[in-house]
Amino acid sequence: MPRIAGIDIPNEKRAIVALQYIHGIGPAIAKRIIEATGINPATRARDLTEDETKRIAIEIEQKYTVEGALRRLVTSNVQRLKDIGCYRGMRHRKGLPARGQRTKTNSRTRKGKAKTVAVKRSVKAMR
Repeated sequence: MPRIAGIDIPNEKRAIVALQYIHGIGPAIAKRIIEATGINPATRARDLTEDETKRIAIEIEQKYTVEGALRRLVTSNVQRLKDIGCYRGMRHRKGLPARGQRTKTNSRTRKGKAKTVAVKRSVKAMR
């Protein structure tokens, strides 16, 4: 299993797909990396030579922010929004969607499992 940017990429996948297992590298960036290093996109990760793996690692290290550094960057950006008290920061703080999605229905991913609220009965109905 080749190890690139601190991540073991899967052997059986093509190199262009295997690179996407690294946090911060999607399809477009993976294609750009493969083209820049001059590697055949159809090559399986297990068939990459030591030299090719090294070229990929150097390309990623020089031009892209990935894995831990990217996670820290995103966390610090969200924390900055919370600290300045802007609308998006408040939405992050409350655990609600920050990009304008509806919340009357849906948004269960952010809000968590639905909490059923009991219906209050009026005093007249109790008699």
